[in-house]
Amino acid sequence: MPVQSIAARRPALPFALRTMPALLIMALLLPLLAGCGYNTIPTAEENAKAAWSEVLNQYQRRADLIPNLVETVKGYASHEKDVLEGVVEARAKATQVTVTPETLSDPNAFKAFQENQAGLTSALSRLLAVVENYPDLKANQNFLALQAQLEGTENRIAVARRDYIQAVRDYNLTLRTFPSVIWATLWFRSNQPFQNFTVDEDKMQAPQVNFGTGQGG
Repeated sequence: MPVQSIAARRPALPFALRTMPALLIMALLLPLLAGCGYNTIPTAEENAKAAWSEVLNQYQRRADLIPNLVETVKGYASHEKDVLEGVVEARAKATQVTVTPETLSDPNAFKAFQENQAGLTSALSRLLAVVENYPDLKANQNFLALQAQLEGTENRIAVARRDYIQAVRDYNLTLRTFPSVIWATLWFRSNQPFQNFTVDEDKMQAPQVNFGTGQGG
């Protein structure tokens, strides 16, 4: 019988013992990675996505108010057909394009989204200007309730947009600045900058919601 080598006769180490060096190395490296900013990119990315979800939520809140708003105005100003239809059409366009948090790096989808929302803002402004010619409508209780909801929603939209703009700036900077750019190059190569609002501010301004309940009117 051939003599077995010493190595062949040596019992194999248990799996746990064989993998222990690798586990120890990982345990030592993870705190170093976190301390060097490894988590900066995914954290900023999730913050930007969460901020965008809030933007969508507030725009949807506005879209949900419009059918009731149009019906209320129609009851007092049915002959303002062009203005009413303009709001309905603008709402339809605004709800056609959806930019999910996962597709924020798509410039075409984002541009279409913001332009359609800007179109709805303009249509609402025209509608509210027409309302000034109907004192009975401005005194209607249902209309006053809609006024309060719309005004609150426009304020929420402005806040959500502001928070999103800042979150995207922070995220995009992590992809270009040291030391997080190192992780972007080594580990997060597929991460792309998120799109941000570029429509002129005058086109995205919230419509003035004033039906004569306060000053003026």
